[in-house]
Amino acid sequence: MKPQIRILIYSILFFLYLSSTPLLLTLGEKLKTDPFITLGCGFALLNLIYAFFALKWNVLLNIICSLAIAVFALFLALKFTNLHLFLNYDPYQVKTAILANAVFSIILWEIVYQLKIRIHTAR
Repeated sequence: MKPQIRILIYSILFFLYLSSTPLLLTLGEKLKTDPFITLGCGFALLNLIYAFFALKWNVLLNIICSLAIAVFALFLALKFTNLHLFLNYDPYQVKTAILANAVFSIILWEIVYQLKIRIHTAR
């Protein structure tokens, strides 16, 4: 996949992460579930859609990568907000967590993509 196409897809994915977060939190409130579980499942669903339409790998690899990236990116975003780096700009750390999750997800997708390319070309 060309770098320009990947950048475009990552930009769309970034926008989807940012725009779907309030909807997922609202859904979590209506279902009365933990917000982290709702966000994790929602981001895993977004990752699945991305994996099947953009990457077109095999089914098992799509599912494993999607779930792992959703969970790990959410974990990293929470750890990043615990650093309290942007308290002056975001006192409740909500925007920081949302942006960090989106950025970590995209970075992790690129790492997985590069690993897959390297393994595929090494054969």
